[in-house]
Formats: sequence, C-alpha cells, structure tokens
Amino acid sequence: MSDPFTAISDSNRRFLLEELRRAPRTVNELASMLPVSRPAVSQHLKALLDCHLVTVETQGTRRLYAINPQGFQKIGFWLDQFWA
Repeated sequence: MSDPFTAISDSNRRFLLEELRRAPRTVNELASMLPVSRPAVSQHLKALLDCHLVTVETQGTRRLYAINPQGFQKIGFWLDQFWA
C-alpha cells in the first residue's frame, strides 16, 4: 500500500498515528494500547511505512517508530489545493 489516503482510512492506523504524534514508540508499546495482536500492529505500521507516514529506527534490539513529517507534507499539499 503506497497511497497515504488508503492507509489513513483505517481507524487503527489513525490511532497509531495519533500516538506516534505524541512520542516515538515501539511495536510492543503500541500493541498494548489496541485490542489487536502485535502482528496486526506490525502490519499496520508496515502500511504506514510503505506510504512514508512513519519512520523506523533500530536501537539495539528495539525498533522505534515515529511520525515522518515529510510524508504528511505530501498530503498537506494535496489538501491545500481545495482552500486556495
């Protein structure tokens, strides 16, 4: 999935984005906040990674996910055309 609008159409992914907006987090931290399995959270994060809405950084054995502001700029540019 490379379309950010398709990615954010899922309520679990929107929740993940809202949490990552507050602070970078690991899959385990995010999975503890949702009523879905850890593998499901990983799949949702992969969809967000594929469309460049989040980034991932390896720190030892942990993978830390964070918001990718550049990915949201593309969405913002597209939306801005409706207010111009």
